[in-house]
Amino acid sequence: MNKTDRQLAIMLELQRSKVVRAEDLAALFETSVRTIYRDIQALSETGIPIFGAPGHGYSLMEGYFLPPIGFSAEEAVALLLGADFIEQRLDGDYGRAAKAAKSKIEAILPETVRDESIRVRETMRLLNAGEPRTGMNEKDTLGQVRRAILERRKISFSYKKKTPEADGNRKSIREVAPYGLVFAQGNWMLIGHCGLRQDIRHFRLSRMTELVVLDTPFAMPPGFNLSLYRPQDDRSEHVWIRANPEIADKIAETGNFYIESAEEREGGLWVHLRVRAPEEILHLILSWGGDVEVMEPESLRFRVREEAEKMFKRY
Repeated sequence: MNKTDRQLAIMLELQRSKVVRAEDLAALFETSVRTIYRDIQALSETGIPIFGAPGHGYSLMEGYFLPPIGFSAEEAVALLLGADFIEQRLDGDYGRAAKAAKSKIEAILPETVRDESIRVRETMRLLNAGEPRTGMNEKDTLGQVRRAILERRKISFSYKKKTPEADGNRKSIREVAPYGLVFAQGNWMLIGHCGLRQDIRHFRLSRMTELVVLDTPFAMPPGFNLSLYRPQDDRSEHVWIRANPEIADKIAETGNFYIESAEEREGGLWVHLRVRAPEEILHLILSWGGDVEVMEPESLRFRVREEAEKMFKRY
């Protein structure tokens, strides 16, 4: 990053934050603190009102804003693609805001940059063709959950699990303190504290119905940071399959989350998978057809055989 670009980036950081330390700016832009001091002095000499407080950091005079900034074609594409994602994946409030933002961005772009950004966007797709947009019902749920998170209010909903509980039921009523939303593997997930399980749990929005935002307030646990949060890996069950090496790429594409290792041996490709419950990958194994054989556990071999017999009877 050259001096001019760095000084502009420092200005943007000062405008975004109330107070910024020289040490933090130096770490952010991978330069020395002495260089940051020189940059701040150069910016001050151009008339930009930057105030420094020893031991605290630098800040801009309240009410000072940078003049409008031009975008390169690449920067415009990044913003417009991001707005496309928000319009397609978030609820109506943000969807409308994203659409309006796109219009404003396109309106202020110089004609040459606008034409170039259109040309670049035509060469890319944000979503896979087979991946549907967030459905209307899910968008409604997303909007309610998002507002409950901001207002720090608990929610209640009926949740349908992928696999049944020990009693055979798949549906249960949950009361949850919602901490945040995550978009992963094409699905919106709610991260929150479940009153039923007395622990942090993850809920797929597409499986939530009868959602009610309650009047019950909750407090975010001290130190919880959604961007740093990593769920506990509870995949404690091991599955071994033997596969035709010719479908190794297909297995890797569809079962990638579960795969621990894959090794070619005599007799085929041996794949080791780790799961929460063997039944959760039954649909994957069936999708690979006669090119795979479950070696362990025996209970999963039985389930595959049972499903194959049902299919045989139907056909």
